[in-house]
Amino acid sequence: MSDLEGLTRNLIKKGYSERKILERIVQEYQDFKAIDDISALNYAKAILEECYNSDISRVSNQFIRELLDINNANVSVGNQGVGCRGSGDFFVHKLIADLSETESKAYLSPKSLDDAGAVRLQDVQGFKNTQFDEKNLIIVSKMEGIHSRLSDFPFICGFHVTRACLRDLYVKGAKPISIMIDTHLGDDADVGKLFDFMAGISAISELAKVPITAGSTLRIGGDMVIGNRLVGGVSAVGICNRVLARRNIEVGDKILMTEGAGGGTITTTAIYSGNHHVVKETLNIKFLEACEKILRSDYLDEIHAMCDVTNGGLRGDLYEINYEANCGVTIYEQEVRKLVNPNVLKLLKKVNVDYLGVSLDALLIYCSKEVSNNIISDLRQININCAEIGHVDDSSQVKMVYTEDKQESILPRFRESAYTKIKQKVGEEIPELKEEMENSIENAALSAINKRNRIIEFIKKQN
Repeated sequence: MSDLEGLTRNLIKKGYSERKILERIVQEYQDFKAIDDISALNYAKAILEECYNSDISRVSNQFIRELLDINNANVSVGNQGVGCRGSGDFFVHKLIADLSETESKAYLSPKSLDDAGAVRLQDVQGFKNTQFDEKNLIIVSKMEGIHSRLSDFPFICGFHVTRACLRDLYVKGAKPISIMIDTHLGDDADVGKLFDFMAGISAISELAKVPITAGSTLRIGGDMVIGNRLVGGVSAVGICNRVLARRNIEVGDKILMTEGAGGGTITTTAIYSGNHHVVKETLNIKFLEACEKILRSDYLDEIHAMCDVTNGGLRGDLYEINYEANCGVTIYEQEVRKLVNPNVLKLLKKVNVDYLGVSLDALLIYCSKEVSNNIISDLRQININCAEIGHVDDSSQVKMVYTEDKQESILPRFRESAYTKIKQKVGEEIPELKEEMENSIENAALSAINKRNRIIEFIKKQN
């Protein structure tokens, strides 16, 4: 995929001549499209003109210039590890959560760094409906982005993003009731790619018995981006009367985990390492079935929180959970290992990936000790393995016990485990300028908040 607008702006900034810029854009067009020289040149001229016209350095109106300008952190998302589910990503998402805070408060907001968000119906101003017990009904919502490396495999891409989205509703104790889709395709993507993506989504919709209710389909960047990339995400809504939030976790809770064979991350690892046969291990809805069983049980009140082992892996998830719940955990690694699909574990070992640092599509259950055996037994009845892997303590650490005489405190790495060759080349190490990067990012976030407040005041004055 080629971002012609981004390329053109970059070449202008570097001082390239118009002739050189036009030649480069023409080349990009002819790399992707069967197009003649004259048409390619006409398109290139239009792009160059639009980039000149939209250059905000030419804008004299100070208000408009500030409105359109970006408060750059001068740190790229790649260098910071955004989206890589490590400590660098967690840092940025805490700042994103700050930006999400407004006077309209959610019952479970992004500030909680939880799997999903929630609002209580009783908190929705002006809502009245006698059909519901509005004092207890809670609306839970989630947005899940697709796994970017699965763009060329749209069916499995749609399958896994939808399953992951529903997972995050279930772990908050919510029954999913609606699926919505946002799809963006490159200008040269075949329409069949869209249909295959939708087929993967609707496969989960059918299996989970949750209807697809709405969506949006657009091209990436309109006419400014060429190629066949597919990006987007799936969102879902669920309802419940009690949220199983991380903040409810108590010292002394047992931690259970179900079996896991992975989803989008394991599929990506398998495909890009040439071990395609492992992909079929991920084709199941055991996580969703386990949650359905638990939500229908008579011991739900004894379950304090549930979470999924997602990108960043167990080491990343436990760190985030501890942060929100203000607790610590002791985990027994051998018990965790037993619950990982053997073929998946074999694959990860073969490609030198730490299984504790990648998504396993396993369910974590924090519950009182009185019901732990009941949960394990009930899930076994529906052919889902589950076992106790540890307990909650007040250490504020993730203590991993490997053997009787070996245990250590573990932390998330700067990025999740490098599960493809290119990720391994990029590495998982903390950048040398980590502190300077974080300071710049914090300043950019603060500038964005200040900008938001100024625009809000401007609009209020207009009214």
